[in-house]
This record gives sequence, structure tokens and C-alpha cells, in this order.
Amino acid sequence: MADSMDIDDSLYSRQRYVLGDSAMQKMARSAVFLSGIGALGVEIAKNIVLAGVKAVTLHDCKRCEVWDLGTNFFIREEDVHSQKKRVEAVHSRVAELNPYVQVSVSTDVLDENTDLSFLKRYQCVVLTETKLSLQKRIDHFCHSQQPPIKFIGCDVFGICSRVFCDFGEAFEVSDPTGEEPKELFIQNISQENPGVVTCMDSRTHGLQTGQSVCFKEINGMTELNGTTHQVTVLSPYSFAIGDTSSFQPYAHAGIFRLVKMPKTFTFETMEQQLSDPRLLTPDFSKPEAPLQLHTIMLALDAFLEQHARLPNIGCLQDAELLLKCTEEITLIDMVTSCCELVRSVSRCARGCLSPLAAVVGGIASQEVLKALTGKFSPLQQWFYLDAIEVIQPLQSLPAEEFAPRGDRYDALRACIGESLCLKLHTFQVFMVGCGAIGCEMLKNMALMGVGLSRCSGEICITDPDLIEKSNLNRQFLFRPQHIRKPKSTTAAAASLEINPELQIDAHLNKVCPATEDMYSDAFFSRLNLVVTALDNVEARRYVDSRSVSNQKALLDSGTMGTKGHTEIIVPYLTESYNSHRDPPEEEIPFCTLKSFPAVIEHTIQWARDKFESAFSHKPSIYNMFWQTHSSAQEVLRRMMAGESMEGSFQVIKLLSRRPTQWEHCLALARLKFDKYFKRKVLEPLYSFPLFSGLFWQSPKRPPSPIEFELSDPLHFSFVVSSARLFAGIYNIPHSEEQLSYEAVSSVLAEVEVPEYKPAEKHIETDETVKKPDQLQMTVSSEEERQAISQLQKAISSSSVTPERLRMTPTFFEKDDDSNVHMDFVASASALRAHMYAIEAADRLQTKRIAGKIIPAIATSTAAVAGLVSLELIKVAGGYGFELFKNCFFNLAIPVMVLTETAQVKRTQIRDDISFSIWDRWTIFGHEDFTLSDFMNAVKEEYGIEPTMVVHGVKMLYVPVMPGHNKRLKLTMHKLIKPSAGRKYVDLTVSFAPEVDGDEDLPSPPVRYYFSRERESGETA
Repeated sequence: MADSMDIDDSLYSRQRYVLGDSAMQKMARSAVFLSGIGALGVEIAKNIVLAGVKAVTLHDCKRCEVWDLGTNFFIREEDVHSQKKRVEAVHSRVAELNPYVQVSVSTDVLDENTDLSFLKRYQCVVLTETKLSLQKRIDHFCHSQQPPIKFIGCDVFGICSRVFCDFGEAFEVSDPTGEEPKELFIQNISQENPGVVTCMDSRTHGLQTGQSVCFKEINGMTELNGTTHQVTVLSPYSFAIGDTSSFQPYAHAGIFRLVKMPKTFTFETMEQQLSDPRLLTPDFSKPEAPLQLHTIMLALDAFLEQHARLPNIGCLQDAELLLKCTEEITLIDMVTSCCELVRSVSRCARGCLSPLAAVVGGIASQEVLKALTGKFSPLQQWFYLDAIEVIQPLQSLPAEEFAPRGDRYDALRACIGESLCLKLHTFQVFMVGCGAIGCEMLKNMALMGVGLSRCSGEICITDPDLIEKSNLNRQFLFRPQHIRKPKSTTAAAASLEINPELQIDAHLNKVCPATEDMYSDAFFSRLNLVVTALDNVEARRYVDSRSVSNQKALLDSGTMGTKGHTEIIVPYLTESYNSHRDPPEEEIPFCTLKSFPAVIEHTIQWARDKFESAFSHKPSIYNMFWQTHSSAQEVLRRMMAGESMEGSFQVIKLLSRRPTQWEHCLALARLKFDKYFKRKVLEPLYSFPLFSGLFWQSPKRPPSPIEFELSDPLHFSFVVSSARLFAGIYNIPHSEEQLSYEAVSSVLAEVEVPEYKPAEKHIETDETVKKPDQLQMTVSSEEERQAISQLQKAISSSSVTPERLRMTPTFFEKDDDSNVHMDFVASASALRAHMYAIEAADRLQTKRIAGKIIPAIATSTAAVAGLVSLELIKVAGGYGFELFKNCFFNLAIPVMVLTETAQVKRTQIRDDISFSIWDRWTIFGHEDFTLSDFMNAVKEEYGIEPTMVVHGVKMLYVPVMPGHNKRLKLTMHKLIKPSAGRKYVDLTVSFAPEVDGDEDLPSPPVRYYFSRERESGETA
């Protein structure tokens, strides 16, 4: 198994960035026993099989029921009709998620009389749908083993859920947080007791008292180099270490880095924990909820033991019995609100909210991975999550609303009632993106029956991407046979297998300004909801702006490794995604990349830039130039006439140096090595000698030139990958034999490398200076003469053929190892790092940084999609502001924080006039409607007179502008034209302030219709 994972890295590529190689290998040697294959069990099975454990045994004794069709996404109608056992129905579908995981089944009875010794062959035992008395017995057995078998018990009862973990009395974690330790530069270290370290970076050090740091590259106080010290934080930019009074005085430079120390966690058994539980609090607006839920769910366990069933749906007598059980436990004060919660739990306990099962399944699965790998901080020891807000407005509905009707939605109906189920069935949803979150969202919507054809509902999905092998690790609707097929149509077909009643319209389009004709206002007007399942900010911002413009609710979510967030955007109640902006990504200064790299990120970005410049940008410019200019003779004539042609100098240089055979490509690559790693190093050293002044101080590192040595694997990799890339852009064939060490050595032995001669070159040291535009750079008269001479020589030698005026640009692709893109970037980055004495990154880390890869794992994806789907129910129910919840979580720590959404802000124009981002004023005109008529209509309709009217960037009316008063008599038709297919324009209008001297007051967008007719399908 481990070997298979090494060979097939592309399947696990995103997950490796989350867990790391060591944890992946531990999982590949581990076996898990999972009991209970209902709504929660199948979620856990899905996630841990996708993660790549060695073996999973699925245990269950129940048979498929109609009920299961709305809670278990791997059970089909034919399984129900044939009364197949649940575990047998799902086995093959779970197994095909990952060919490297051995999935077996067990239908043996598991009860108080079962000999538990069979569990010794597993490293982790997970129980769902198991009586508490049996959970306690199995946990005690697991806890008593040497080493302990890790135990996880979890349940979902209607609107409440729990997870319990017991990993033994001493569970060591190698990496409690999973965060990448940052290296920070030192400004000063005091010579005292204790010594105080001050950071150079403007960033805070982010340390906590008690953590340890190691030091390197310090000049002066060299005693600290290579040593590790515990810190006491003094400020965000300084901390104290041990006694430095006897050390040499600090001179300059130096780096410190957080040292990750193993941490040991202690666990008690479930029996010990029942009366004094350690609880995680996810919602600080309800700090009492975890203990209340702990008590109520213990009461449910007692009810189940006494009656061999859960409380019946809507049965008042059962609710009172559960209340009595809760009172007998005496862990909490039974206040009125708690009594109501007990009654709500009783009514829903037999039901199931599949999105809640998805959230808990994601959390529990991550705990399984922690148990197997010792990576990340485990849950200590109880986690409770409720969805009380989902049912809060439904308390007064009659019991018949929740009664079963013998269909796949009975489990959902028991929680939210028939009326809200019907609203979900009729929903019109537009989901943008069908990747990891999109697949999970479709699964949740299929189980809940969102957008049914028989109810005139629909889910419209769009995604232009094709399925790649790396997607299979977390986009669980896809299989190996789907690779290179469209994500949207494949996901739609897989969703219909879960629920054939769905109506799904799958598109292959981007949602962007270019597709606004398709995703028009008329299209948005038919929607009830927009869902984003995107991986980039710009696309989110655009979809958000379209949703706000059309006053549609939007559900947004995202993940990064074990972290996840959800944001709920509801018209007139909340802020939108665009109401806040994340800080811009910090750019690396041009001079740092070019001459003064200090950390590995700088060398990796430099290597990526070199790739883009040499193999993508320059070939593209070359092609564009020759497409624009008809012939080389014409270009020569114009240059000799003194005419300036943009880019001609760079293009002619490429033409004159163009290789024609493989040996030339190798020679070019060898010269590039000398240029990048020797001559370009000698230039700054010539300009700023090492021992003249203090120029080379931290964070500026002095470089050391590298002498080429073909026997060095890094040197060989750079030259061969560069040569292959040059051969690709110049369309030069080569064979496998020509890539051997002997063949390459033979060619390079003939290459003459010119000796370095120092030139008076300006070395940029200003960090604010941007990278110059190569096309805009001035060319000297000598360079012009040289370019003319080169072009004349090329024309006279008849080498300017149509083929030689074409190149094939190469675009960076990180996931195909056969294309040598990563070989080039990894070797170039490592060589540059070696030059500047920077610790090199491994290939995996280089790929992540160079490819801007977002780490991803199925556990957090399942959790965010489940959280968002719970909010979808609230949107369908038209719930009030206080019931919606945003969430941020980090499953690694673990922490989950549920918060109220951000309330929409209102802008005041006058005492009685205000607006928010959701407001839009509307004016209807006609063919002869003038600008003056428009301004009067705004005053008459909204009680305030405009002083300025703007359309996009065009100022239609500004009183102080010459000639603008004459425009008042012009018709709106003459002044502005709507874009194709539009019957309106959106205008920006301002008003005079109440106090002279203040700035003009804004308004919401004013939508002007050129006639009384709205767009087809558009609502007011």
C-alpha cells in the first residue's frame, strides 16, 4: 500500500500538503473498524477511504429502508426493494472511492456478549448508531490495550450531534498545529540576563510563551547559532531567552525559527468522562449549550436503553419521559429554555439532518486521521453541535407536519416539516463550481431533495474544468473512468444516481462578464439561491456582485487544508462578500527577487519567473510580432529607415540565437546555467564587494558563484530540463538516448563558455521599484545597429523561413512530471538557494509554492458543505437575521467558531432617506425621456434632487462641467445606450449635502428602463 501511494502521488497531491509524507505512510499501514453505516457512518467511511488508510472494515446489521434514501448517499432504490443489508449495499461503492484501500464488511452481531479480542487487529475503532452501554464497554477494552486502540464514538440524533475521543492515557502528537514554521530575521539581541531578541520583520513573530526557537546565521553572538531556547514573549516584536550576558556582543544578521515540540495528550475513558466531561464550545453565543446537549443526549441514551427505541416523532408523552430522564441526570439546571430544547430534541430524535451528519462526519474523520498519524491536536474529549436554529421557527407547527409519509424524505421531514420540505423541492439554485465543495453540496442537496423536477425546482450548475486524477482524492462523485470528462455533467449524472427525482441543468461556462448574456438578470430573477463552490477570490467577488445586483441570497464557503469558512449572504439582512476585503497578498520586491533573496519562497518565485519569461512570455511576444509584421525584409526596411517598432530588438535577438538542433538546445541550457548561477552572482559582488562597508547585512545575503559540474544531479537536472524546454518552444525533436549522462556530457564538452568580464551595471536596491517592462525599455543606438546587423545576416543566410518565425509557448503545468516543468523550477530554485546559503525546499514544497497550490483534504470539505447546507434550509424558510450562522473552523487544533452574520450597514442620505447595498431605485422612461425628466423623476419618486449623474466611467451630468447644462434637454436614448440585449442601464446618482462644503451624498444604483417593460422574467 505504501509503495502504491509513493508511485501514485498525483492521487494524494493536495492531501500530502496537509498531512505530510510521514503521516501518509502511517495511514497506509493502519486499519480502522467502523460500525454503523447510516447517515453518519457512510460520511466517515467516505472520508477515511479517500484519505488512504490501509484497510477499513464496515460493520452493520441493518437492512435498507426507504428512510435511508434520504440519509445515505450510497444506498439506491433497488437496494431497498431487495431489502439488502446496508453494509452490503454500500460496500462496493465505498471501495471504488480508492483502489488502494482494502474495504471489507462484517455483519456479525456486536453486543454486550461479543468477544472483543477481534478488535486488536485495528488501530482505531469508530462507533456510530451504538448504544451507550456498548460504547462504554468497547471504549474500556480499547483503552486497556497496549498500545491503546484509539476509540471514537459519534452520533447524530435529529438536530443534535456528538463526537467523543479516547486515544489512551498518553497520546503523543508530533505536530500539534500543522502550521509551517516561519523564519524571521533578527534586528538585535541584547547582552544581558535574560537576553532580549528583537525582530527585524514588520510582521509579528506570532510566538507564545513556552514555545522554543532555534537560531542560525548570527554574526557576533555566535554562541546562539544552532541552539534552541524557550521564549518568554515581551511584545509582538520581541521576546526573552536565557542568559546572554556572557556571550560575545551581537553584531548583525541572524534568523530564528519556531521549533515544533512533540506534545502528549491524556485521555480518560468514556465512563470517567460522562459525569465530568471536557467539552469544546463551538458557539459562544450559547456557552451553556454543550453541557445541556451532553445531558440531553445521555437522557436519549437512557431512553433508548429503557424502551429499545428513540422517542416517537411529535409524541408529547415521549417528550415528557425524555424530560424526566434529563432531570434525573442532574448535570445542569433545568431552566425553561432547556426544557424546550429537550422537547425539540425528542420530536426530532428519530429524524436526521443529512447536512449535520456531513459536518460531524468531517470532524470525526479528521479525528480518525489524527489517531492513526499523531499529526494535529486531538479533540479532548467531547464535541457537541446542534442545529436548533433550523427548527426554532417551526415549534408551533402541528404534529402532522412532521409525520412520516413513507418516502425518502421522512428523516428530513421529521426535523423540518412537510411545508419546508416542499419549499426545498421547488427551489431554483444556481451553483458555480463543481469541484470538492461542489460535489459535497450536490450530495447534500440530492439527499434533501432540493430542486425536484416534479415540483418545478432545478439546480443549475456550471464549471468549465475537466476532471484530473488529483481531483479523485476529495471530489467523491468522480471515478478514474471520468478523468478528462467535464466536472459539471459528470457531477450531475452522479447526483441523479443519488436522487433520480432531481432536475439538474449542467453547463460548462465560466461565470464572468463575458457570459452575462447567458447568466443575465432574467436568469438570476428566476433563482431562489446562488451557491459558490469556487477556489479564487475574483470569481467570488463577481458572483457576489451579480447576486447583490439581483437581490439573491448567496452561500459562500472555502477551505485551506484543515481550515474552513462559511459566509451566509441574505438580501436586506447581511453584508455581502464584497463588503469586506482581505488584505492583498504581499508581493516580493523586484530587487529582492533579482539580487537579494533571503528565504526559499524568493528563490522559488525567481525560478517560476524565469520559466514564464523564457518559455511562455518571450515565445508569445515573438509570435505576436511576426503575426503583426508581414516579413523580415519589411521589418529590416523600417528599422533602417529609423522607424521604432515595439519589441523588435528582443524578437531579433531570439531569431538570431534560435537553435536548430538538440545539441544547440543543450549548449543554450549550459550557457543559461553560467548566466544564472555564476555571472549574475558576480555582478552584485562586483558592485558591492563583500568586505567594503556593511552592505551585505541581514536580510541581504551575499551570494557565492557556482562552478558547473555535470556529475552533480542538480546541475544535470537544470541543464537537461532547460534543454528539453528550449527544444519544445523551438519545435526541435530529441530522443531518449540523447538525454543520457554520456550523451549530454559529450555535447557539453564542446561548449565554449565565455569568461566573465565585469560591466558597469546598475544593481537595483530600492524595494519600491517595480519590474521593468522589457518591451518599453530604451534601446541604445549600438543595440539598434547590432539588431539590424543580426537581421541582415539572418535574411542573407536564407534562415528566415516561415517555420523559424513561429515558436510554441509553454504554459506552466505542475502536475505532469513528464513535461519537466517542475524539474526546471525545482533545480533552478535549489541552485539559487545554494548560492545564497538558503535552506532548499523539497520537491513537494517547491511544487506547492510554485504552483500556488491550496492544500485540501476531504474532511474539511465535507464539513463546510454540511454547514452551508444547514443555512440553505434557513434561506428556504425565510428565517430572520439572528438565526443565520457564519463559521470558521480549523480541524487541526481543533476549533470551530459559529458567529452571527454581519448585519448590513445603511447609508443615511437625509433623516428619512437611507439605503443599503441591497437597495436599488428604479425609474421608467420612454423614447422622448430627457435627462432633465430623469432627474425630476428621481426627485418626485424618492424625495431628493440629483446633483450628478454618472454611467460607468462616463459623466452624464456634472453642473460645473462646461456644456453639461445643455445635456439636460437631450434624451436618455441619445446620451446612453444599454449593452446588447439589455432594456436598462444602472446609473450612479449623487445629491447635494445638507451642509455646504461637505462631500456629495451617494445613492443606491438607479436602474433606468428605456420603456415601461422590464426584461423578460425580471421581477421588481
